Amino acid sequence: MELRTLGRTDIKVSALCLGTMTYGEQNTEAEGHAQMDYALEKGVNFFDTAELYAIPPKKETQGRTERIIGTWFQKTGNRDKVVLATKVVGRTGMDWFREHGNGASLTRAEIEFAVDRSLKNLQTDYIDLYQIHWPDRNMSNFGANPTRWAPPELHEDENSIESTLEVMADLVKSGKVRHIGISNESSWGTMRYVTASEHLGLPRVASIQNTYNLVNRTFETGLAEIAQRENVGLLGYSALAQGYLSGKYRNGALPAGSRKVLFDRLQRYEHPRSIEAYDAYFSLADEAGLDPAQMAIAFAKSRDFMTSVILGATRMDQLENDIAAADVTLSSDVLEKIDTIHQDFGNTAP
Repeated sequence: MELRTLGRTDIKVSALCLGTMTYGEQNTEAEGHAQMDYALEKGVNFFDTAELYAIPPKKETQGRTERIIGTWFQKTGNRDKVVLATKVVGRTGMDWFREHGNGASLTRAEIEFAVDRSLKNLQTDYIDLYQIHWPDRNMSNFGANPTRWAPPELHEDENSIESTLEVMADLVKSGKVRHIGISNESSWGTMRYVTASEHLGLPRVASIQNTYNLVNRTFETGLAEIAQRENVGLLGYSALAQGYLSGKYRNGALPAGSRKVLFDRLQRYEHPRSIEAYDAYFSLADEAGLDPAQMAIAFAKSRDFMTSVILGATRMDQLENDIAAADVTLSSDVLEKIDTIHQDFGNTAP
């Protein structure tokens, strides 16, 4: 498994990262433990979670994923073998994250509460990468650069990026957090974090976790250059477009136990042009003799701004197939044909 440097830190992370958001909802504790065992055995040393998880978010399952990872650490003693990333929620109206029951935002008290609870859930005394799950401010398009601008509603009590960095700096000084990252951020927000850290002597963001896949390459529009020049590497999620690029929903299939069947929350990826784009990518994979999921993951992994591609699976055979993409290198011919398809269809699921 290829190892890559996380930002400007001295940490090396695997080019594939184990996503865990299904643990505690679609996956049992035992299944989550088995996935972590397998991933570590295959050289995946990077696990990503969040205080929000399991997905879909709800009061009954909030924090359950972190607790499953914590029991695995306690059982196996493998904490020192894993680069552990988790996240604190941004501003939200969901009222079960904090004891006051009034939603959440990125105030000092709420970030400190969140990190202490995550440490307890994870049964560890430090987090390698602590990420802001989404901004305190409203965004024009969640998780991607907008292809069309929709003016967001501004909050009068917005917590500034500078104030957030000050809290994160104290967490780093305390030893609870080693490094920090951002998620679902824009080009403006990312550069604001970078310049604030430089001007104020605060910790530098090491990574950005945003959507990136064959039908959403909006990261390339403005963020890719920042990632490359400022060493804020991408941790790309939804590399398989929530399963659509794996082919499991091909020709209208609805596999039992899939997120589409259980939760019907995949509308972002169901535009008619997206369905046409998937078919074009599937045809290319068939032509090249490639598994479509592995082609999609290998493409994301091949980008020079990508630090690690986050994988999520509910079944072990899915995880095995996805991790095997670590050994897949796409030819220049396939890469050119991918670009040709993208030129025809563009970002159909931004």
